[in-house]
Amino acid sequence: MNGATKQELQKLFDTSQPPDLGPDPRPGIRSEAELKKCLDKLLGESDAQAEQWELIAALVLLWHDHLDSAHEIAQGIANSTGSFIHGIMHRREPDYGNAAYWFRRVGKHPAFAEIANRAGKALAAKAENELAQELIGGGEWDPFAFISACEGAARASTAARQRELMRELQAIETTALFDWICSNQK
Repeated sequence: MNGATKQELQKLFDTSQPPDLGPDPRPGIRSEAELKKCLDKLLGESDAQAEQWELIAALVLLWHDHLDSAHEIAQGIANSTGSFIHGIMHRREPDYGNAAYWFRRVGKHPAFAEIANRAGKALAAKAENELAQELIGGGEWDPFAFISACEGAARASTAARQRELMRELQAIETTALFDWICSNQK
């Protein structure tokens, strides 16, 4: 994928705040129709493979809180990246058990290394060493520990700081996966 197309796609992730841990839509997101129009335009200008575009479309729709549409696309992609997006969608739904099922299907995704790297830096900057050990113990991103951390943050009524941190990590996960998809046509 050429750099100009990737830059235009990255703009679709520019929102005033990252997605919530749950399914509720945020203010300032784009409509599904607007996103599809933009994605169709960029698709026409790209040399990307169809499956790569489906993955990007599902991720963009998920970022903008269109969980049902993202789910429909992701469940039709029978590979680890489709399962990854499917797992994120179920985590946000929230259906944590189903999210874990889909992450078991992911296995060890190649994007996990970059997620661990970016999340580790973010957590170190916030002196969140215990959480870093939990999520990135041994240098590997643990999507199951992240599901548990998101579930705990979503259920705790007094943990606004923890929810914000999980939202930041979820944004890191999404953007690292997006970067991986753009760099790999597999």
